[in-house]
Amino acid sequence: MTEATIPPACPGTASEQAGKASACYGCPNQLRCASGEGVKADPDREAIQTRLAGVRHVLFVVANKGGCGKSAIAAQLAQAFASGVTVDAGCEEPDVAILDADVTGPSIPHLLSISEEEVHQSGTGWQPVYVRENLAAMSIGFMLPSKNDAIAWRGARKTGLLKQFLRDVDWGEHLDWLIIDMPPGTSDEHITLSQALSGIARVAALIVATPQELALLDARKQVSFCQRARIPIVGVVENMSFYTCRNCGHREEIFSPTTGGVQVMCSQHNIPFLGRIPLDPVLMRACERGESVQKYECPARDAINQLAREIASSFSMLCNDTHGDKSR
Repeated sequence: MTEATIPPACPGTASEQAGKASACYGCPNQLRCASGEGVKADPDREAIQTRLAGVRHVLFVVANKGGCGKSAIAAQLAQAFASGVTVDAGCEEPDVAILDADVTGPSIPHLLSISEEEVHQSGTGWQPVYVRENLAAMSIGFMLPSKNDAIAWRGARKTGLLKQFLRDVDWGEHLDWLIIDMPPGTSDEHITLSQALSGIARVAALIVATPQELALLDARKQVSFCQRARIPIVGVVENMSFYTCRNCGHREEIFSPTTGGVQVMCSQHNIPFLGRIPLDPVLMRACERGESVQKYECPARDAINQLAREIASSFSMLCNDTHGDKSR
Protein backbone atom coordinates (compact mmCIF):
# COMPACT_ATOMS: atom_id res chain seq x y z
CA MET A 1 0.00 0.00 0.00
CA THR A 2 1.42 3.40 -0.98
CA GLU A 3 1.40 6.37 1.36
CA ALA A 4 -1.16 8.07 -0.90
CA THR A 5 -3.72 5.34 -0.19
CA ILE A 6 -3.20 5.06 3.55
CA PRO A 7 -6.20 6.46 5.48
CA PRO A 8 -5.70 8.21 8.84
CA ALA A 9 -4.37 5.78 11.49
CA CYS A 10 -4.48 2.91 8.99
CA PRO A 11 -3.07 -0.21 10.68
CA GLY A 12 -1.58 -1.35 7.34
CA THR A 13 -2.46 -4.28 5.13
CA ALA A 14 0.08 -6.55 6.82
CA SER A 15 -1.40 -6.02 10.28
CA GLU A 16 -3.71 -8.51 11.98
CA GLN A 17 -6.05 -5.55 12.52
CA ALA A 18 -6.26 -4.75 8.80
CA GLY A 19 -9.90 -3.99 8.01
CA LYS A 20 -10.88 -4.55 11.66
CA ALA A 21 -9.50 -1.53 13.53
CA SER A 22 -11.76 1.39 14.43
CA ALA A 23 -9.91 3.53 11.87
CA CYS A 24 -11.01 1.12 9.13
CA TYR A 25 -14.71 1.88 9.60
CA GLY A 26 -16.03 3.63 6.50
CA CYS A 27 -12.87 3.04 4.46
CA PRO A 28 -13.78 1.83 0.93
CA ASN A 29 -11.02 -0.81 1.21
CA GLN A 30 -12.20 -2.25 4.54
CA LEU A 31 -13.60 -5.54 3.22
CA ARG A 32 -10.66 -6.09 0.89
CA CYS A 33 -8.14 -5.56 3.71
CA ALA A 34 -10.09 -7.73 6.13
CA SER A 35 -10.18 -10.56 3.57
CA GLY A 36 -6.44 -10.33 3.04
CA GLU A 37 -6.74 -9.36 -0.63
CA GLY A 38 -4.86 -6.12 -0.19
CA VAL A 39 -5.63 -2.80 -1.84
CA LYS A 40 -5.61 -2.06 -5.55
CA ALA A 41 -4.12 1.17 -6.85
CA ASP A 42 -6.60 3.97 -7.44
CA PRO A 43 -7.37 3.90 -11.19
CA ASP A 44 -8.23 7.63 -11.15
CA ARG A 45 -4.93 8.72 -9.65
CA GLU A 46 -3.04 9.22 -12.91
CA ALA A 47 -5.91 11.20 -14.44
CA ILE A 48 -6.14 13.44 -11.35
CA GLN A 49 -2.39 13.98 -11.38
CA THR A 50 -2.50 15.03 -15.04
CA ARG A 51 -5.46 17.34 -14.52
CA LEU A 52 -3.96 19.10 -11.48
CA ALA A 53 -0.39 19.33 -12.77
CA GLY A 54 -0.66 23.11 -13.07
CA VAL A 55 -2.02 23.74 -9.57
CA ARG A 56 0.49 25.47 -7.26
CA HIS A 57 -1.41 25.55 -3.96
CA VAL A 58 -4.38 23.57 -2.66
CA LEU A 59 -6.02 24.97 0.47
CA PHE A 60 -8.58 22.89 2.37
CA VAL A 61 -10.88 25.17 4.37
CA VAL A 62 -12.16 22.93 7.15
CA ALA A 63 -14.20 23.01 10.33
CA ASN A 64 -15.49 20.20 12.47
CA LYS A 65 -18.67 22.09 13.30
CA GLY A 66 -21.28 23.63 11.05
CA GLY A 67 -22.31 27.24 11.49
CA CYS A 68 -18.87 28.72 12.13
CA GLY A 69 -18.75 30.61 8.82
CA LYS A 70 -16.35 28.25 7.06
CA SER A 71 -17.93 28.57 3.61
CA ALA A 72 -18.16 32.35 3.91
CA ILE A 73 -14.46 32.53 4.80
CA ALA A 74 -13.60 30.21 1.88
CA ALA A 75 -15.56 32.34 -0.59
CA GLN A 76 -14.16 35.62 0.67
CA LEU A 77 -10.62 34.22 0.70
CA ALA A 78 -11.05 33.20 -2.95
CA GLN A 79 -12.17 36.76 -3.74
CA ALA A 80 -9.23 38.21 -1.80
CA PHE A 81 -6.66 36.04 -3.58
CA ALA A 82 -8.25 36.81 -6.97
CA SER A 83 -8.15 40.53 -6.17
CA GLY A 84 -4.39 40.34 -5.75
CA VAL A 85 -4.10 41.22 -2.06
CA THR A 86 -1.18 38.77 -1.73
CA VAL A 87 0.90 40.03 -4.67
CA ASP A 88 3.04 43.13 -5.08
CA ALA A 89 1.68 46.24 -6.75
CA GLY A 90 1.97 46.05 -10.52
CA CYS A 91 1.95 42.23 -10.59
CA GLU A 92 -0.71 40.16 -12.27
CA GLU A 93 -3.63 38.93 -10.20
CA PRO A 94 -3.40 35.19 -9.38
CA ASP A 95 -5.54 32.55 -11.04
CA VAL A 96 -7.90 31.15 -8.41
CA ALA A 97 -10.56 28.43 -8.28
CA ILE A 98 -12.87 27.28 -5.53
CA LEU A 99 -14.28 23.75 -5.34
CA ASP A 100 -17.41 23.25 -3.25
CA ALA A 101 -16.88 19.83 -1.64
CA ASP A 102 -19.96 20.11 0.58
CA VAL A 103 -22.13 17.90 -1.62
CA THR A 104 -25.20 17.85 0.63
CA GLY A 105 -25.07 21.53 1.56
CA PRO A 106 -23.47 23.50 -1.29
CA SER A 107 -23.11 27.18 -0.34
CA ILE A 108 -20.51 28.52 -2.77
CA PRO A 109 -22.90 29.30 -5.67
CA HIS A 110 -24.94 31.60 -3.40
CA LEU A 111 -21.90 33.15 -1.72
CA LEU A 112 -20.47 34.08 -5.12
CA SER A 113 -23.83 35.14 -6.63
CA ILE A 114 -23.65 32.52 -9.39
CA SER A 115 -26.39 30.15 -8.22
CA GLU A 116 -28.33 30.50 -11.50
CA GLU A 117 -25.38 29.38 -13.63
CA GLU A 118 -24.98 25.92 -15.18
CA VAL A 119 -22.01 23.65 -15.81
CA HIS A 120 -21.25 22.74 -19.42
CA GLN A 121 -19.35 19.81 -20.88
CA SER A 122 -16.67 20.40 -23.51
CA GLY A 123 -14.00 18.38 -25.26
CA THR A 124 -11.57 19.19 -22.41
CA GLY A 125 -13.95 18.34 -19.57
CA TRP A 126 -16.48 20.10 -17.36
CA GLN A 127 -16.19 23.88 -17.61
CA PRO A 128 -16.33 25.66 -14.25
CA VAL A 129 -18.40 28.78 -13.71
CA TYR A 130 -16.37 31.99 -13.81
CA VAL A 131 -17.08 34.71 -11.27
CA ARG A 132 -14.47 36.91 -12.94
CA GLU A 133 -11.71 36.28 -15.44
CA ASN A 134 -9.33 34.82 -12.85
CA LEU A 135 -11.82 33.24 -10.42
CA ALA A 136 -13.64 29.98 -11.26
CA ALA A 137 -15.97 27.83 -9.20
CA MET A 138 -17.39 24.30 -9.30
CA SER A 139 -20.23 22.94 -7.18
CA ILE A 140 -22.96 20.34 -7.38
CA GLY A 141 -25.26 23.31 -6.77
CA PHE A 142 -24.92 24.19 -10.47
CA MET A 143 -26.31 20.76 -11.43
CA LEU A 144 -29.52 20.70 -9.40
CA PRO A 145 -32.90 21.34 -11.04
CA SER A 146 -33.83 23.50 -8.04
CA LYS A 147 -31.68 25.10 -5.35
CA ASN A 148 -34.15 23.69 -2.81
CA ASP A 149 -33.59 20.07 -3.87
CA ALA A 150 -32.18 17.83 -1.13
CA ILE A 151 -29.22 15.57 -1.90
CA ALA A 152 -29.54 12.30 0.03
CA TRP A 153 -26.54 10.34 -1.15
CA ARG A 154 -24.52 7.63 0.53
CA GLY A 155 -20.81 8.14 1.04
CA ALA A 156 -19.62 6.22 -2.02
CA ARG A 157 -21.67 8.36 -4.40
CA LYS A 158 -20.51 11.61 -2.78
CA THR A 159 -16.85 10.65 -2.87
CA GLY A 160 -17.24 9.47 -6.46
CA LEU A 161 -18.50 12.91 -7.47
CA LEU A 162 -15.60 14.65 -5.70
CA LYS A 163 -13.07 12.48 -7.52
CA GLN A 164 -14.87 13.30 -10.75
CA PHE A 165 -14.51 17.01 -9.97
CA LEU A 166 -10.76 16.54 -9.48
CA ARG A 167 -10.43 14.38 -12.59
CA ASP A 168 -12.78 16.02 -15.09
CA VAL A 169 -13.06 19.75 -14.39
CA ASP A 170 -10.99 21.86 -16.78
CA TRP A 171 -9.43 24.46 -14.51
CA GLY A 172 -7.02 25.59 -17.22
CA GLU A 173 -3.30 25.01 -17.59
CA HIS A 174 -2.35 26.98 -14.49
CA LEU A 175 -3.88 27.71 -11.10
CA ASP A 176 -2.15 29.62 -8.33
CA TRP A 177 -4.79 28.64 -5.76
CA LEU A 178 -7.35 25.86 -5.60
CA ILE A 179 -9.47 26.47 -2.51
CA ILE A 180 -11.62 23.53 -1.42
CA ASP A 181 -14.57 24.30 0.84
CA MET A 182 -14.89 21.06 2.81
CA PRO A 183 -18.07 19.82 4.51
CA PRO A 184 -18.18 19.97 8.33
CA GLY A 185 -16.67 17.07 10.21
CA THR A 186 -14.14 14.40 9.28
CA SER A 187 -15.75 11.79 7.08
CA ASP A 188 -15.64 10.10 3.67
CA GLU A 189 -15.14 13.31 1.71
CA HIS A 190 -12.13 14.33 3.78
CA ILE A 191 -10.47 10.94 3.47
CA THR A 192 -11.16 10.77 -0.28
CA LEU A 193 -9.76 14.22 -1.07
CA SER A 194 -6.72 13.91 1.19
CA GLN A 195 -5.83 10.54 -0.37
CA ALA A 196 -6.55 11.68 -3.93
CA LEU A 197 -4.29 14.74 -3.61
CA SER A 198 -1.50 13.19 -1.54
CA GLY A 199 1.76 13.47 -3.44
CA ILE A 200 0.03 15.13 -6.41
CA ALA A 201 -0.50 18.71 -5.26
CA ARG A 202 0.92 20.70 -2.37
CA VAL A 203 -1.90 20.76 0.16
CA ALA A 204 -2.46 22.49 3.48
CA ALA A 205 -5.51 23.10 5.64
CA LEU A 206 -6.98 26.24 7.17
CA ILE A 207 -9.13 25.45 10.20
CA VAL A 208 -12.01 27.83 10.96
CA ALA A 209 -13.32 27.96 14.52
CA THR A 210 -15.30 30.20 16.84
CA PRO A 211 -14.19 31.18 20.36
CA GLN A 212 -16.57 29.25 22.62
CA GLU A 213 -15.39 26.02 24.20
CA LEU A 214 -18.09 23.87 22.60
CA ALA A 215 -16.79 24.88 19.17
CA LEU A 216 -13.17 24.37 20.25
CA LEU A 217 -13.91 20.80 21.31
CA ASP A 218 -14.76 20.10 17.68
CA ALA A 219 -11.87 22.19 16.33
CA ARG A 220 -9.42 20.03 18.27
CA LYS A 221 -10.85 16.98 16.50
CA GLN A 222 -10.15 18.65 13.17
CA VAL A 223 -6.55 19.30 14.25
CA SER A 224 -6.23 15.64 15.20
CA PHE A 225 -7.63 14.49 11.85
CA CYS A 226 -5.26 16.68 9.84
CA GLN A 227 -2.29 15.42 11.82
CA ARG A 228 -3.30 11.78 11.37
CA ALA A 229 -3.99 12.31 7.67
CA ARG A 230 -0.60 14.05 7.28
CA ILE A 231 -2.22 17.26 6.02
CA PRO A 232 -0.10 20.28 7.02
CA ILE A 233 -2.09 22.89 8.95
CA VAL A 234 -1.42 26.39 7.69
CA GLY A 235 -3.14 27.72 10.81
CA VAL A 236 -6.42 28.39 12.60
CA VAL A 237 -8.52 31.52 12.29
CA GLU A 238 -11.05 32.63 14.91
CA ASN A 239 -14.25 33.69 13.18
CA MET A 240 -17.07 35.72 14.79
CA SER A 241 -14.46 36.78 17.29
CA PHE A 242 -15.84 40.09 18.54
CA TYR A 243 -18.19 42.94 17.67
CA THR A 244 -17.21 46.60 17.73
CA CYS A 245 -20.02 49.14 17.95
CA ARG A 246 -19.75 51.65 15.10
CA ASN A 247 -21.32 54.39 17.23
CA CYS A 248 -19.38 54.26 20.50
CA GLY A 249 -16.45 51.98 19.60
CA HIS A 250 -17.15 49.54 22.43
CA ARG A 251 -15.79 46.07 21.71
CA GLU A 252 -17.90 43.14 22.85
CA GLU A 253 -17.01 39.45 22.71
CA ILE A 254 -20.41 38.00 21.80
CA PHE A 255 -19.13 34.40 22.00
CA SER A 256 -16.95 34.94 25.02
CA PRO A 257 -14.30 32.20 25.35
CA THR A 258 -14.03 30.34 28.67
CA THR A 259 -10.71 28.59 27.96
CA GLY A 260 -8.79 31.30 26.11
CA GLY A 261 -10.32 30.85 22.68
CA VAL A 262 -8.58 29.79 19.49
CA GLN A 263 -5.26 31.46 20.29
CA VAL A 264 -4.75 29.37 23.44
CA MET A 265 -5.79 26.20 21.59
CA CYS A 266 -3.20 26.93 18.90
CA SER A 267 -0.52 27.43 21.53
CA GLN A 268 -1.42 24.10 23.13
CA HIS A 269 -1.14 22.26 19.80
CA ASN A 270 1.84 24.25 18.50
CA ILE A 271 0.07 25.39 15.34
CA PRO A 272 -0.12 28.94 13.90
CA PHE A 273 -2.85 31.31 15.05
CA LEU A 274 -3.78 33.39 12.00
CA GLY A 275 -5.92 36.08 13.60
CA ARG A 276 -9.52 37.03 14.29
CA ILE A 277 -12.41 37.81 11.93
CA PRO A 278 -14.90 40.13 13.67
CA LEU A 279 -18.66 39.93 13.62
CA ASP A 280 -19.22 42.57 10.97
CA PRO A 281 -22.66 43.45 9.54
CA VAL A 282 -20.96 44.53 6.29
CA LEU A 283 -19.49 41.05 5.81
CA MET A 284 -22.84 39.45 6.62
CA ARG A 285 -24.63 41.58 4.03
CA ALA A 286 -21.94 40.91 1.42
CA CYS A 287 -22.31 37.15 1.90
CA GLU A 288 -26.11 37.37 1.77
CA ARG A 289 -25.89 39.22 -1.55
CA GLY A 290 -23.12 37.04 -2.95
CA GLU A 291 -20.73 40.00 -3.08
CA SER A 292 -17.04 40.35 -2.39
CA VAL A 293 -16.28 42.20 0.83
CA GLN A 294 -13.39 43.75 -1.12
CA LYS A 295 -15.94 46.32 -2.34
CA TYR A 296 -16.33 47.78 1.15
CA GLU A 297 -14.12 49.43 3.74
CA CYS A 298 -14.79 47.49 6.91
CA PRO A 299 -12.91 45.63 9.68
CA ALA A 300 -13.84 42.22 8.23
CA ARG A 301 -12.30 43.05 4.86
CA ASP A 302 -9.04 44.07 6.53
CA ALA A 303 -9.03 40.88 8.64
CA ILE A 304 -9.69 38.63 5.63
CA ASN A 305 -6.99 40.33 3.56
CA GLN A 306 -4.52 39.89 6.40
CA LEU A 307 -5.54 36.23 6.67
CA ALA A 308 -4.89 35.76 2.95
CA ARG A 309 -1.42 37.30 3.32
CA GLU A 310 -0.63 35.07 6.32
CA ILE A 311 -1.66 31.97 4.37
CA ALA A 312 0.37 32.95 1.31
CA SER A 313 3.50 33.75 3.30
CA SER A 314 3.44 30.58 5.41
CA PHE A 315 2.32 28.09 2.75
CA SER A 316 5.78 27.62 1.32
CA MET A 317 7.15 26.77 4.78
CA LEU A 318 4.68 23.90 5.06
CA CYS A 319 4.93 22.51 1.53
CA ASN A 320 8.09 22.38 -0.58
CA ASP A 321 7.57 24.39 -3.76
CA THR A 322 8.55 21.88 -6.41
CA HIS A 323 6.79 23.72 -9.21
CA GLY A 324 8.88 26.86 -8.88
CA ASP A 325 7.55 30.39 -8.74
CA LYS A 326 5.65 31.91 -11.60
CA SER A 327 7.13 35.25 -12.57
CA ARG A 328 4.69 38.02 -11.79
